[in-house]
Amino acid sequence: MKKFFVAGTDTEVGKTYVSCRLLELAHHQGMSSLGLKPVAAGCELEGDELKNEDAVALMQSSSIKLPYAQVNPMALPDACSPHIAAALAGRAVSASRLAGYCRGALMQKIDFALVEGAGGWRVPISPRETMASLAVELNYPVILVVGLRLGCINHALLTAEAIRKDGLRIAGWVGNQLSSVPMPYLEENIATLKSALDAPFVGVLSHDVKPEIDSLSKSLDINCLTV
Repeated sequence: MKKFFVAGTDTEVGKTYVSCRLLELAHHQGMSSLGLKPVAAGCELEGDELKNEDAVALMQSSSIKLPYAQVNPMALPDACSPHIAAALAGRAVSASRLAGYCRGALMQKIDFALVEGAGGWRVPISPRETMASLAVELNYPVILVVGLRLGCINHALLTAEAIRKDGLRIAGWVGNQLSSVPMPYLEENIATLKSALDAPFVGVLSHDVKPEIDSLSKSLDINCLTV
């Protein structure tokens, strides 16, 4: 089983969008796929269950179908930092408990699995732990999603430095364009990131456009991702 933790250089850089495309591409290549969102802040009540749109998107892009509660076991109503959302909801969040939920969901046979974080690498999930604590607990290689905008080189390098400092390996990175208008000097920024990140380059995705699977196969190289 190939298992990866998906981290972003910041919040709203397209972790879910990228994760969904990776899951779809893996399935297209003959692999069973499953995406998890262990903690999500910003959920709405559907019937008697809180649901998050990112977790729902992961479910739709996964070939393995699980109940919502297994995909997103910690669903928090308020759209804010997870530690604040958890406190407002009266919920206790811990990296070990979230990791346990993930391992339970991944006990069945799955070829390609992604565990998507919330926010950036150091976003708090409790007064004493961050999203990085969950990644370290799971000990999966990390796929880094870089939001391609002004400042992305600094954000990417600082995040990569923190990931490696925490003892984890970067399996690859994906650039995600955050606007329909490409950032100035896009190719130059990508070239700099390729050189500076010292990690496999998976590819670049366009802003908010779901490509056809054949086009997706040309945009992303998931075969460079090794566990």
